[in-house]
Amino acid sequence: MHDPQQPADEGTRLGRLAATVERLRREVREAHAAADGRALIELAKGILVERLSCNPAEAARQLSSLAEQAGLTQLELAADIVNQAAQDRLTEAASQFVSAATGREGSSAEGDGSGDDQVSITLRLRTAESGVLAADDTQAVSESLLQHALAPLGATAVAVWAAGTDGSLTLAGAAGFAPGEAGRWRYVPPGVATPARQALVERGTVWFGDVSEVGLPSIGHLPSEGGGRVAVPAGAGGRVLGVLEIAWPHPLPPQPQAVQRQVEALAELIAHTLEGHPAAQGIARRPDSELLDLANGLHDPVLILRPHLDADGHLADFRIQHVNTNFVDFAGRPRSAVNGALLLEAYPMAAGEGGLFEKVERVHATGEPFRAERMPLTAIIDQVPLTAVASVSISRHGDCVLLLWRVLDEAARVAGLLQHAQRLGRMGGFEENVTTGEITWNGQLFTLLGLPATAPPIPLRQLPQHAHPDDAVALGRFLRTLLHHRMPASTAFRLQRSDGVSRHIRVVAEPVLDADGRLLSVRGAFQDISAQHWTEVALAATRDQLAHTEQQAAERNRLALQLQQAIMPPTHGPIEAFDLRIGVRYRPAEEEHLVGGDWYDCVVLPSKQVLLSLGDVAGHGIEAATGMVVLRNALRGLATTGAGPAQLLTWLNLVAHHLTEQVTATAVCALFDPETRILRWARAGHFPPIMLREGEASELPLIEGVLLGALSEARFEEGSVQLLKEDVLLMYTDGLIERKDRSLEHSQRQLLTVATAEVTSLEQRLDHLLTYSKSDTDDDTCVIGIQLR
Repeated sequence: MHDPQQPADEGTRLGRLAATVERLRREVREAHAAADGRALIELAKGILVERLSCNPAEAARQLSSLAEQAGLTQLELAADIVNQAAQDRLTEAASQFVSAATGREGSSAEGDGSGDDQVSITLRLRTAESGVLAADDTQAVSESLLQHALAPLGATAVAVWAAGTDGSLTLAGAAGFAPGEAGRWRYVPPGVATPARQALVERGTVWFGDVSEVGLPSIGHLPSEGGGRVAVPAGAGGRVLGVLEIAWPHPLPPQPQAVQRQVEALAELIAHTLEGHPAAQGIARRPDSELLDLANGLHDPVLILRPHLDADGHLADFRIQHVNTNFVDFAGRPRSAVNGALLLEAYPMAAGEGGLFEKVERVHATGEPFRAERMPLTAIIDQVPLTAVASVSISRHGDCVLLLWRVLDEAARVAGLLQHAQRLGRMGGFEENVTTGEITWNGQLFTLLGLPATAPPIPLRQLPQHAHPDDAVALGRFLRTLLHHRMPASTAFRLQRSDGVSRHIRVVAEPVLDADGRLLSVRGAFQDISAQHWTEVALAATRDQLAHTEQQAAERNRLALQLQQAIMPPTHGPIEAFDLRIGVRYRPAEEEHLVGGDWYDCVVLPSKQVLLSLGDVAGHGIEAATGMVVLRNALRGLATTGAGPAQLLTWLNLVAHHLTEQVTATAVCALFDPETRILRWARAGHFPPIMLREGEASELPLIEGVLLGALSEARFEEGSVQLLKEDVLLMYTDGLIERKDRSLEHSQRQLLTVATAEVTSLEQRLDHLLTYSKSDTDDDTCVIGIQLR
């Protein structure tokens, strides 16, 4: 039998079990809090032992007595004692956080109910501090920071990055992220944009209210995801050892200064753990002896700099710890004048914006080396600034910075540029003393003239002996102008080198005179112009060939034009055939080289039918013109057989494919029967005719028909139309409508509009079409118009 009390008993048991679980959880939290409180009380007892010079038991009694007198718990008094003794960033962060929370910035928390907040904040930060100091590695540091200090702020994850000497980032510890994220983000190469990278480069805290808005990827985050982030550089003595990155699951509003200071205080906590990380040390810190050996082994001046900190532990300057044995100060000072001095004392001008000190400070902070090919260096000697341009290299080695420079000798640099210019220009210089006979050549001239460096230079007077005999007259004129008339001179000649190679050489020289006008020496240069000479020869030959080709092309165009004009004159009067009035307009190409293969034909056949044909052979020139003649005459002959338009185009396709040399063409063929007034027509890849009836224009229905000459066998369809009185039929080639910037379909639609213009005669309609056509290709154009009366 079912017991109605059983569900109630079961609910009671579940409620009791839930209450028991909640009580156990509360006891665990209280136990943790008590343990943390005991740690803080023991820390306060230790401070009292040191300050009062008493034993631990007496310190415990003093703490109890003082708490009773102040009306505070021992835990609250212990928090005040530790904060007063420490006076560090953690104390400041806790005080500001509590003040901001209570709405009384800068007021005391004592007696206003905020003492518990003060203790809570202090407990949280001190517990995090003790966890950091006790942790064996940065992974434990990350977990301690998240548990004790960041989770109460709403953060859900934290990452600790170690900065490498090359600007890379290595994940030293992470907590709160999904499994596998640490493996995927184990190493971030230099130059990859992330929130931590931005904090490293800017050397300052970077807050992201919603990291998805900036599109920077990072651990546990994709650019499309939202959430707040903060990246804080962690360092000591001016050197950035790594970055603390904290993540929130939701967008983060602007944080008060108290929270910002608390986050920065936490970043300082992790700095000492990063000092021992291999990535922050540059894999392995070099001993000073190895660094000294490296500096002394370099030929350029080297300074080894160590950071010099002020009383607050901040970077103030760099001490010149060592100068290498090859050190030469660009200002002329001895080694002893700079060795051991501060960098800004030895080189005060380095403190300018973007100057040397800023570069050294950045390299020391981030580890990224700096290189500059041309950088001004300035020193003040006897209140006079001395500036030199040098190639500078700065790199970090452990705690030290290596500064190396090489002063650029502008004179040597210009000489080097001149030497390269002579080599590229295949030039060599000389100077000849006409009094002593001494001759000076540079090294490039020996190579240019094909002589070994040990060979004696060639005097100017002996140049004809080393030149082609045909150039003797030109060289004699050159020597006479230079040596006798004492004027600058130049000439070109063919040099016969000892290795059998003939080169074209240009020599340019000028005399050097004394105050009385007597010739002292001659100086000048030789240049190998063989490539220029052969280029000119090839260019002249090309010009001759081009002129011959142009003459041939002009002759072919002239013949093509004459042939075209002989078959189809540019103008043609109206034709009257039975009840038809036929008008034709032919406009040849404007340029002779564009002479094409457009044709038209209007003829009354023996059968009393009227043949109307129009076509366009592909291409231009004499080939297109001769192809046009063949097809036009063939169609006229085939039409006498009495066959229909489709059959005529079938035969004409055989002519184009077999009896011509690869001629292709479009065509339209029509036969008009005067008795029935029916026009039969066929097309071979051509535009269909346009019918004008009662003021409206339309194309005849499109029928099948391929390009002439494209296939050996082709089928053509035949269409027919009954012409009525005053109907107008227009046939045309693509030269009437073809445009470079429009499709043929668009141009055909425009033609239908132009064709409907109001005119008084067929001839005026054809003239109107030619005048207002939109074509811009300068191609041949044919138009045939028929009107039934």
